Amino acid sequence: MGTDSHQRIELSVTAAEANWKALAFAFPVMVLLLVPYIWLWPEQFSSETIAGLAKTHGARILLLPFLMMLVFIPGAVVHELLHGLTWAAFCRRGIKSIRYGVYWKALTPYCHCEEVLPLRPYVLGGMMPGLVMGILPAVVGVIWGNPWVFSFGLFFTLAAAGDMLVLWMLRHCHATDLVQDHPEKVGCYVLREV
Repeated sequence: MGTDSHQRIELSVTAAEANWKALAFAFPVMVLLLVPYIWLWPEQFSSETIAGLAKTHGARILLLPFLMMLVFIPGAVVHELLHGLTWAAFCRRGIKSIRYGVYWKALTPYCHCEEVLPLRPYVLGGMMPGLVMGILPAVVGVIWGNPWVFSFGLFFTLAAAGDMLVLWMLRHCHATDLVQDHPEKVGCYVLREV
């Protein structure tokens, strides 16, 4: 796709800024997911249930941070793979156009697409991890009343807050715009015909 006749608009933040700004998406998402869960399954939050869990699993609760890391690390890899595989489906060079890495200063993994994509495929790749690993499991957890499935979905919905930030930055774009992933920051360049 030629970009000679396009205006280039940068929509980006640093990885450190993204971590802070993404928190603005975390609270409303938590409320939207937690309220229906608590409303449908209030018995799971009773003092008797919590006391029973503490009595039954007391010592195991201390392992919770370790278990969360065991889920988070492979989950972060799958999250980035979902970005990359979705974008690769729309790239001329396929998976060869996708790079993975970590912004070590912010301890943030990333996926970078080297090709310019139309807006819709770029947005689809941006939302895929939050949808597949976050929203869908959280909704299933709400329907089933399963706290483990719900917690997994809630956790990975919140992990996609940075992606939500990028999608929010793209909210005023036109369907005909092209998007080039930013090589160094969280965000992209929008290429608009002039």
